[in-house]
Amino acid sequence: MISVDNIAVEFSGHTLFKDVSFVINENDKIALMGKNGAGKSTMMKIIAGIDKPTSGNVQFPKEAKIAYLPQHLLAEDDSTVFEEASKAFGQVFEMRDEMERLNKELETRTDYESAEYMAIIDKVTELGEIYYALEDVNYDAEVEKTLLGLGFKRDDFQRPTSEFSGGWRMRIELGKILLQKPDLILLDEPTNHIDIESVIWLEDFLINKAKAVVVISHDKAFIDNITNRTIEVTMGRIYDYKANYSHYLELRVDRREHQLKAFKEQQKFIADSKRFIERFKGTYSKTNQVRSTERMLEKLEIVQIDEVDKSALKLKFPPCRRSGDYPIIAKDLSKKYGDHVVFKNASMTIERGEKVCFVGRNGEGKSTMIKAILGEIEFEGECKLGHNIEVGYFAQNQASLLDPKMTIFETVDEIAKGDIRTQLKNILGRFMFSGDDIDKKVSVLSGGERTRLAMVKLLLEPVNFLILDEPTNHLDIKSKDILKEALLEFDGTLLLVSHDRDFLQGLAKKVFEFKDKRVIEHFETVDDFLARNRIENLKEIDLMK
Repeated sequence: MISVDNIAVEFSGHTLFKDVSFVINENDKIALMGKNGAGKSTMMKIIAGIDKPTSGNVQFPKEAKIAYLPQHLLAEDDSTVFEEASKAFGQVFEMRDEMERLNKELETRTDYESAEYMAIIDKVTELGEIYYALEDVNYDAEVEKTLLGLGFKRDDFQRPTSEFSGGWRMRIELGKILLQKPDLILLDEPTNHIDIESVIWLEDFLINKAKAVVVISHDKAFIDNITNRTIEVTMGRIYDYKANYSHYLELRVDRREHQLKAFKEQQKFIADSKRFIERFKGTYSKTNQVRSTERMLEKLEIVQIDEVDKSALKLKFPPCRRSGDYPIIAKDLSKKYGDHVVFKNASMTIERGEKVCFVGRNGEGKSTMIKAILGEIEFEGECKLGHNIEVGYFAQNQASLLDPKMTIFETVDEIAKGDIRTQLKNILGRFMFSGDDIDKKVSVLSGGERTRLAMVKLLLEPVNFLILDEPTNHLDIKSKDILKEALLEFDGTLLLVSHDRDFLQGLAKKVFEFKDKRVIEHFETVDDFLARNRIENLKEIDLMK
């Protein structure tokens, strides 16, 4: 059991949260929720021991292991897959090496009666008691078994981690966590930048293998599937629900209704009390009652009503010019880099107004195909854009391509043409950039703000063929829902790449699956495709165990 006791965080005169207490029990699966800036990541870092609270503390048993997976993985790429996974046993190896070093020092020293000599013996004894009490493990064999279980091949073991996509890097980090057998796993946005198959694997791992878990995520389907408890951080305090995310949303609505009712009743009580005081303030027989009522009002704690985040992305794609009947016709498309074949003999036809999506594991060629369609790379075969096609392209790293030295207004003013320039402030306001915000430098914006700004740039000119490669990364759940509604109403053609199942569901009517160097066309909705493949993937995972 891990106990968070009365923690508070204050900085620059601002209180992020205070008097926060809760307990994390064994096998709890907790979603840590709240709007951006509420303090979720700060709370998680405090539990992980990375940050210190202004007051309060986190208590846990001495032998408890806490593993923390931050949003950004593997800052250094100088290790192989096997070396990186073996870091899970880093403390054990350090202990072993320290014992060997101290024993060699004892062999060369002759000051047997000295305090220093006795101190070394005490240290060796202490380390030995811990080291030899550990389970007898063949560490290399454990690393190998775990990596194979996660889907790596033996040929991958000596490859540098830099050669792997985000989803596979996530598996390396989770492999390290699995090898450590922690009592608590802390995950901050674990599904960003990983493919659907990796997300499904992660769910299975957390549900069936992990002990306690605390997760921050904007992936609604993911947190619904894995969590049984939701802790909301709001207005400097927390609310703790024994419910998953969807049920928590319903309970939160009920909570606010009860707060409003209690607030109204309290305000009526206060008004009635004040009228009593005013009426009988000079009446001798009521003096004690009046003073008692005044003291009661002074001590009365006013009922607080949860704030409602009324900021919302108001997104509507402008009407588009009619294109030809077939925005894309590709035949026998092949792409390889050296001896590495990305895909071969791929053919696809996309009709005007269709909404289709590319799905498949990271590294199977989805983004490469988009580059081929846009003519950004050379390839074998034929690929033609149809008549009157005006492409709007949102790249996977679109937000990071913004110039950090420019302001928000300068970023959009640079590309705006004609009468639209007179409406730029209104447009930015619809994307939650208002007032002095538009003068902020891009460098100080959060990931979500940069994504919204990149979307503004995309909207400044009407297009009839939208290509969106992972557009929801860094967007919160509300913004993703609004973007999805806008895409459903978009009257042009949509090609979408996304790992977010909840975002995909209901959007695309046709699926192109990238798998084993092939592109397979499925005439089914994303919902049907995901439901069918989720079962297949879980069977494959079971075979790995």
